[in-house]
Amino acid sequence: MIDELGGSATAICSRAGCRAPATKRIVWRNPRIHDAARRKIWLACDAHVEYLRDYLAARRFPVAVEPFGTGRRSDPAS
Repeated sequence: MIDELGGSATAICSRAGCRAPATKRIVWRNPRIHDAARRKIWLACDAHVEYLRDYLAARRFPVAVEPFGTGRRSDPAS
């Protein structure tokens, strides 16, 4: 992640109000409005990964959790 001044910044959790460093990527999509090629990514710290995943799963969005920073990409189920 690059900040506005071009320096490196720490990637932080996507949970509102959380400033903890991200350790996981939550890859998801809304199948009602996006095709299978469209993916969204939220970052999560260890404390919020389950909360964010469960939030998306409760809405029946395809969702996958993977380590952050490994370069590995998941393909959420359709």
